[in-house]
Parts: sequence; structure tokens; C-alpha cells
Amino acid sequence: MNNSNAPKREKSSNVLEFAPMDSRPKVDKISTLWFALTLIFVVIFNALFFLIGGTAHNIAVWVSYGSIHFAYMMLVFAPRFVTKGKSAAVFGFTLVYLSMAYFVSALITGIVIIVIAPESHTAAVVIQLSMAGLYGILLISHAIANERTADVEGKRQHQIDYIKNATAQLKRILSNTKDRDIKRKIEKAYDAVSSSPVKSHPNMVQIETRILTLIDELTDAVSASEKQAVFQISEALLAAVNERSSRLKTYSH
Repeated sequence: MNNSNAPKREKSSNVLEFAPMDSRPKVDKISTLWFALTLIFVVIFNALFFLIGGTAHNIAVWVSYGSIHFAYMMLVFAPRFVTKGKSAAVFGFTLVYLSMAYFVSALITGIVIIVIAPESHTAAVVIQLSMAGLYGILLISHAIANERTADVEGKRQHQIDYIKNATAQLKRILSNTKDRDIKRKIEKAYDAVSSSPVKSHPNMVQIETRILTLIDELTDAVSASEKQAVFQISEALLAAVNERSSRLKTYSH
């Protein structure tokens, strides 16, 4: 018996050893490749910059050099400013496009100053700072707009989830109910919830919580076959749903 069990233990230990190792290298490999990709421009640009021009440069050249690297860094890290949500793809594309435009502008301007006007340090500082400032304003404005859009999407999803959860739970109650009178009562509440406005309001949190609590109580009453309690809770639930709908109408005006 010991000989027959030995291979099984050996096989299971092999599974435990090799399973985690299959996933880790993939993540590390992607990170390494991404890091290598971002370094290509930096390496080539610096190699050309120091091989052709050496290390002795004036202020205008170093300002352009630093501005090009800063613009490239912002292009690389631009996706990190994107807030997750339905609008993330659109905002991410806009942000990358904006960062790309700033990088190309800084690169072209920097090369022109380095090659043609290396002595005009004042012009280099003014131009590069102006472009960086404009980029910063647009970046922050887009980030604020993205945050607000994400908040609105989150609230909207919460409102949709409220209706979905309430109707789904009432539907489950209906499927578990055979009594016609009870079904009729619950169907009224179900119709009221499913037809109630999806759009909510911050002042509706308390009443919406009460509606969900009543639905939980209704589930318990149906499971316990307490017919009288089912009727009472159904009436209270219907009243709460109607109150929510009527109050929402006042907030919409």
C-alpha cells in the first residue's frame, strides 16, 4: 500500500511546484519588454546627442535636452493618469494623443534650438516652458473631466444595480411562490420596482435601503409561509416604491 500511494503524492507535489511558475514569468517578461521598449528612444537619442555634440553645452541646449526627456517621460507614463471606467478607452486615447503631440513638439523644437540657435537660451526656456505649461493645463483639465465622468458612471451603475438587484430578488420570490394571493401581491411590487425611474438622487439613499430591506424581509416571510406577514410587507414595499417615484419627480423639476 505504501508503494501504491507514493506516486500519487509525488504527482501532486509536482503540480503544486510547477503551477505558480507558469504564470510569473509571463508578467515579468511583459514588464521587461515594456521597459526595454521605453528605453530605445532614450538610448538612441543620448548616444547621438553626446557622440555628435559632446558634453560641453550651454543653457539653451541643456534646457532643450531636459525638455525632450520630460516630454518623453510624460508620454510613457500618460496611461497611468487614466481612471478606470467606460470612458477610459476614449480618455486614454485622447491623453496619449495629447502627450504624443507635446512630445513631438518638444522634440522638434529642441532639435531646432540645439542645431540652429544654441546660444538663444532665453528663447529656449520661454518656448519649452510655454509648451510644458500648456500641456500641463490640458492634462489636468482632461484628468478632472475624466474623474467627474468616472464618478457619474459609478453613480449611474449603482442606480442601475439597485433596480437590477431589487427586480431580480422579487423575481426569485415569485418563482418560489405557489399561492395565487401572495403572487398577486408580489407582482404589484415587482411591476412598481421594475417600472420605477432608474435615475436616482443622493437623498434617495435611505428610502432605497429601506426598499431593499423590505425585499429581504419579504423573502424570509415567503420562505416561512407567513401569509399575513407577506401581505403586510408587500403593502409596505409598494408604498415605499411609490414614495420613491413621487419624490424623484419633485427632484427632477
